Amino acid sequence: MTSEGELRRQTLIEHLAELRRRLLHSLLAFLVASIGCYFIADDIYAFLVQPLADAFPSPEHRRMIYTSLTEAFMSYLKLAVFAGFMLSFPVIATQLYLFMAPGLYKQERRAFIPYLVAAPVLFMTGAAFVYYLIFPAAWTFFIGFESSGEAGGLPIQLETRVADYLSIVMHLIIAFGLSFQLPVVLILLVKAGLLSVETLRRGRRYAIVIIVTVAAFITPPDMFSQIALSVPLYLLYEISILLCRNPKNTQPKPTDALEEEEEAHA
Repeated sequence: MTSEGELRRQTLIEHLAELRRRLLHSLLAFLVASIGCYFIADDIYAFLVQPLADAFPSPEHRRMIYTSLTEAFMSYLKLAVFAGFMLSFPVIATQLYLFMAPGLYKQERRAFIPYLVAAPVLFMTGAAFVYYLIFPAAWTFFIGFESSGEAGGLPIQLETRVADYLSIVMHLIIAFGLSFQLPVVLILLVKAGLLSVETLRRGRRYAIVIIVTVAAFITPPDMFSQIALSVPLYLLYEISILLCRNPKNTQPKPTDALEEEEEAHA
């Protein structure tokens, strides 16, 4: 006869084996995506550098430079890892859900799926927002500091390093993508009982201060970029409050009712 301790050890071993399997699947998806992206790193680089090229009055006379032998290679390698993570993120999120799903009731599994879909969609929305709106305006602002030197002295001309440019671009894409996860985070906190809709309503003033502060840290130092992030983040905050007002979001089904439902479907 199996003791209670042995059953617990078996359950723990099964969970660890399942976790190992999900991690291996996630790692395999990430490695395959990263290796594939390395072979098209030139195309990814051309896509990311296009906003900078468009900001120059005469892009055909411009260039990007690297100042060490390994800089270009390492930049392309980091770019491949970055793009590989972006492509494999839905697979990683799905593996995380599949690991958690056996411990959830059917009602909870159905409620979790929309957030699983919303997270990558919001991330890509934030990435598209910074690429198509923030980058053109920010790069035009910074290029405006160039000088022809006609008033005396030497001209000032931008020749940015490949590593520096790709670093700031990847940083901003990740920052905006994560910032756009705000509705998912707030709704899950409300569903978990860690926040209430009334707290979110009363905290609007504090939310504005936090949003503006975060925007100032993660965007280039110009007012347009900071406002361009602050406004959509505050709109997402208000949308989160509206979504949390839904009784289905704020009043989860009691555990007993969930157990009865699970038994009815068994």
